[in-house]
Parts: sequence; structure tokens; C-alpha cells
Amino acid sequence: MNQKEFLKGRGAQQNVHNRFERHVYEMRDDFLEFCRIEGEEADNNKTQYIPIFPKTIVNKVTSPDVGMAYSMNPYQGCEHGCIYCYARNAHEFWGYSAGLDFERKILVKKDAPRLLEDKLKSKRWKAVTIVMSGNTDCYQPAEKKFQITRKCLEVFLKYRHPVAIITKNALVLRDLDIIKELSKHHLIGINVSITSLSEKTRRLLEPRTATIKKRLETVRVLSENGVPVNAMLAPMIPGINSHELLPLAKKVSEYGALSFGFTVVRLNGAIGQIFTNWIKKAMPDRSEKVLHQIQDCHGGTLNDSRFGIRSRGEGKIATQIHDMARLARQKYFEDKVFPKLRTDLHEQFKDGQMRLF
Repeated sequence: MNQKEFLKGRGAQQNVHNRFERHVYEMRDDFLEFCRIEGEEADNNKTQYIPIFPKTIVNKVTSPDVGMAYSMNPYQGCEHGCIYCYARNAHEFWGYSAGLDFERKILVKKDAPRLLEDKLKSKRWKAVTIVMSGNTDCYQPAEKKFQITRKCLEVFLKYRHPVAIITKNALVLRDLDIIKELSKHHLIGINVSITSLSEKTRRLLEPRTATIKKRLETVRVLSENGVPVNAMLAPMIPGINSHELLPLAKKVSEYGALSFGFTVVRLNGAIGQIFTNWIKKAMPDRSEKVLHQIQDCHGGTLNDSRFGIRSRGEGKIATQIHDMARLARQKYFEDKVFPKLRTDLHEQFKDGQMRLF
């Protein structure tokens, strides 16, 4: 890998054109040469936190193959920088690029706890599990500064409402006190994302996430405290981490996970271009092989939008991945069950306290 060309600490290596924008922004060679001569930085690669003020925070999920009915995201954009992240495309709706902008321009919803409380107090609202991080990680680095996720968990506890979390950051353990209280009432499940046992692979795929060691420790600590944990071994990328599915499943089971899920990678929208640019810099020796194997899982294309198939994949390679997953469940999860969260407590707490009559 040419270190001079590779932007350290980020997943995407470029800002691709926003499909909704009329104008194209380019970093021209003559400008870069001018900056070099003048001793100036063409790009300081710093993260910006930008406050936004949405009118609602809970979103209905209409996709039939995502596995959630409602989601909420305290932040848009994600500094973790996972190169394969499907949420990158959503940044274009805010006027930014799905590439570096997604990792460096983080939109912060400081009103999220209040908006959530308004939703849970609504007479028309019937309790159903709301997933935090349906789009971007609620425990990304911004959370350490703003603590929006923690405040939202306090709201879920106050109204005895079920919540699920998806994260790849050990920062979730900061809120173990609230999580344990929610778990006592069977109101929370945590999905910890672990895509590889190799730190080298992790640093390339997910540059600003917690280490694999910390994530496994997070699974252990949560499990030991009675919090149900599902491991997200996703996405499986042929030629990069798909061969790790069995050892990954074994490891997370040993650390206390009650179940695991996975998807076959798909590079929809702008992500195909971002991923292709990245892999040719990060893994030039096997870039073509990996890209061809991903295409083999999706009918010859990187971009697969077919419901029911897009996350599962098809073809020989996808079938092998599914066979490994089936074997992993038989070997390591046969006697484990992820519990169903309760939805019957919320009605009594809609006004913020237990009703006596």
C-alpha cells in the first residue's frame, strides 16, 4: 500500500459526487501543488460537529429485510468510518458526500431526548422496540462529548419502553448503570458488531472503531450483567473476512453472546465507487479478486437493491457463507435463545410515573 496516497484514520479516501447536487467539487493537482509550495494544508482532515434540529426523531422502517420496525439516530454521519457502511448514502440527503464528508461532518441532534419523550408520551403511540443506530452508531466518538444516547436511555427507562442498540464501540459500557436497570425489566437488547478477529483487518475496514479486544470484552461485561447480547458479524466480505465466520461465532459465544446475525456485503449507491477506490489503495494485490467475488454474490453487480436477496446474496460464495452460519449456530448456539423484549409495561408509565388506578 502506498502510504503517501492512503489517508490514515479514515475509511473513505475521497469525496464522491453527491447525486442530488448540480455542481461537482474537485481537488485539482495544481491547487495541491500550490498548497505544497506555500506550506499550507489542502485538507486538515478534522471532524466537524454540526447541530441540526429535526422535528421528529423516531423513524418508521419500511424495508422488509432490515429486521426492525422503528429506529432513531442521535447523529447523522459516523466518525467510525466503516468503508462498507450502507448509511453513507443517507448523507447525500443532507447535501454532503457519502465519502469523507460522512466521516468528517457529523450532524448532531441535541433535541433527540425531548423529541423521544414527546413520542413515548403520545396517546397514539403503542410500544414496539425502537432501535438506536438503525442508520449510524449512537456510540460513535461524538457521544463521548454530547451524551445524547445516555439521555435517551434515561427516557426509555422513565417510560419503561423497549429499546435495542447496535454499536461497535465499547463506550456503551459507560451507560451500564442505566442498561442494567432496563435489562431488569426485560426492556433492552444490545447488538455488538464484530466483523473480524484481525486487528489489521479492523483498522482498514473500520479505522475509528473500538479494538476487537475491547468489543469482545464489551460482550463479556454486558452478558455477565444479565444484558442479552446479539453479535452482528456483518457484513461478510468475500476475500476479506468471510473465512472468519466460524471462528467469530465461536469466540462471541464463548464471551456470552446469545445469538448472532450476519449479512453478505452489498455496495449500493455511492458506496460501490467509494469501496472500489479504497480497496485499490488499501489492498491492491487482491482488489480485483474481492470485487469480482462481491459481484458474484449479487448477480454480477456491486449494487444490489432486490428485497429479500440484497442482504443475503446468491450464488456459490453466498451459499458457502450461509452454510458456515448454519453450522456455527448448531455448534455454538444450539442451547442459547435471545429473549423477546417486553412491550406491556409502557402503557402504565405514559405520564412518566406508575399509574395506581
